[in-house]
Amino acid sequence: MKVPEGFNKVCAELELKDRIGKRFFVDDVEIALFKVDGNIYALSNICPHQKTHLIHEGFIEDGKVTCPVHGWQFELQTGNLSKDRKGLTSYEVIVVEGDVYVKAFKKKLEW
Repeated sequence: MKVPEGFNKVCAELELKDRIGKRFFVDDVEIALFKVDGNIYALSNICPHQKTHLIHEGFIEDGKVTCPVHGWQFELQTGNLSKDRKGLTSYEVIVVEGDVYVKAFKKKLEW
């Protein structure tokens, strides 16, 4: 399978441990990767509460990651705090021949 345009190789799938986050940088975007029950999720590693760069160290439970600093919980699939409340940016992930690829993008601020 060919890797689609816009995806960047982040690591080998074997480097990820179940329910243990890992931090990566993709084109200057800081990402937290989580492998949970065979699924891989990519979220922004920066908590919107006080801009701490520690989401990758969060506790995983019930499909959510808990920020280790202040306890905010984010859904692994969407990055949301709740159904109607945004939280972390979520990035698309694919696995090709044992390697993990993420489609990361910088947020553009328009003033």
